[in-house]
Amino acid sequence: MAYNLIALDVDGTLLTDEHKLPKDVKEAVREASTAGAQIVLCTGRGPMGAFPVLEELGLSGVLITHNGAATVRSEDRAILFQYDIDKKDLTDFIAYCKAQGIHYDLNTAFDMMVERMTDEAKAMYAHHKVEPIERSFDGSLPDGLVKFTLFGTKEQMDAVQADWANRPTNLQLIRSGDLFIDVQNPDASKGTALRRLAAEIGIGREKILAIGNYYNDISMLEFAGLGIAMSNSPDAVKDAADLTAGSNNEGGVAAALRTHAWTRE
Repeated sequence: MAYNLIALDVDGTLLTDEHKLPKDVKEAVREASTAGAQIVLCTGRGPMGAFPVLEELGLSGVLITHNGAATVRSEDRAILFQYDIDKKDLTDFIAYCKAQGIHYDLNTAFDMMVERMTDEAKAMYAHHKVEPIERSFDGSLPDGLVKFTLFGTKEQMDAVQADWANRPTNLQLIRSGDLFIDVQNPDASKGTALRRLAAEIGIGREKILAIGNYYNDISMLEFAGLGIAMSNSPDAVKDAADLTAGSNNEGGVAAALRTHAWTRE
């Protein structure tokens, strides 16, 4: 293998726009695993939304979830490390979402919680194969929060992003998809988590290949020895990568792995 660790984004990268895992992509990822590469899913999803993808691949191991805020092991569901949110820093975000009528959820490493559910949100969670816990946040917020996610139309998320561009906050806003904005600890990122994991298992960055498609993937694409952006990526993501692969709907990950993951004699 040319690379000992392969970091793969999920939505818009491994999965098609219909949230399907193409057969050819599945086979290519398993070929890389069989050849000796450690496969690490690096996703904005929480573990409960990422485990089904890992299981469909027929693999187990470490996952970098919540945009790097929680790194977990699938076999025993242990949290290897996480970056918590200070609960008091979420007060303004919750008030803003309520005033604007924007759907949001709160996440610990393994639990997702919502105050209410719309039909659009139900369909979105079903696609991601997660079932949020419905509860009130009027009292104290739960401990161990790692991510606060806003969900809505692209126009709504564009407006939120513009509105919060100059507002003071101790947290970072990450655009993790056209329909999502994640609010997290400023130290959390896929790149930070990948760097920390690589150091703990003794793999140099030159032996890491990363593939992604969105703004939340830029840090891991820049850290990896080889960063590959999907052709369905925004230009800023392509600019941050070393190479560009085919689109997620064309099974671009399969071709990228078969072209670049193996050492050529």
